[in-house]
Amino acid sequence: MFKGLIGKKLGMTQVFDEDGSALPATLIEAGPCYVTQVRNIERDGYSAVQLGYGSVPERKLTKGQIGHLEKNEIPPVKVLREFRAKAIDVKVGDVIDVSQFEIGKRVDVVGISKGKGFAGVVKRWNFSGGPVTHGQSDRLRAPGSIAAGTTPGRVFKGKKMPGRMGNERVSSQNVKVVYIDPEKNIIGVNGSVPGPRGGIVMIKDARKQ
Repeated sequence: MFKGLIGKKLGMTQVFDEDGSALPATLIEAGPCYVTQVRNIERDGYSAVQLGYGSVPERKLTKGQIGHLEKNEIPPVKVLREFRAKAIDVKVGDVIDVSQFEIGKRVDVVGISKGKGFAGVVKRWNFSGGPVTHGQSDRLRAPGSIAAGTTPGRVFKGKKMPGRMGNERVSSQNVKVVYIDPEKNIIGVNGSVPGPRGGIVMIKDARKQ
């Protein structure tokens, strides 16, 4: 059975379980989402469900996006995302919401982490830096030597160096659903979720149950 939603991160709070323990929870305004396309192996080479989320004025969409949605009588939506799925029990035009998830079940939440700009190796990779003493004046937060002078005589790809930090696709895996409010389309998961408040996230069944 297909389970997936697109949502917007609202922020963090705490909820109490049955024995009175306080659990940190991230609230997500998830859905309702339209099924905008269903992909199958025969036609597309893979099996997936495309969902649309968030209303938007039609003038903010391209003609291709408008035609894609109007073909199936779906109103303009802000975000389109695909979810890989094996067993697909939905069809184009269906509307799905948080009621498909249950408290206590495990889900994966995928989002874009906060961008932190250009960062050095101490902040980005937790390097210890150079010595403070023995006459050093400008090497405290420097990476030091990066490669051998002879063999192999080059820097390997993937070397930990200064660069852009954050703004990457991150998955919070196997987090527990601790709160559901179908009337307000809100779902709460135990733990942190990547991205800022208002960031778009994808919720789907946990792959590592």
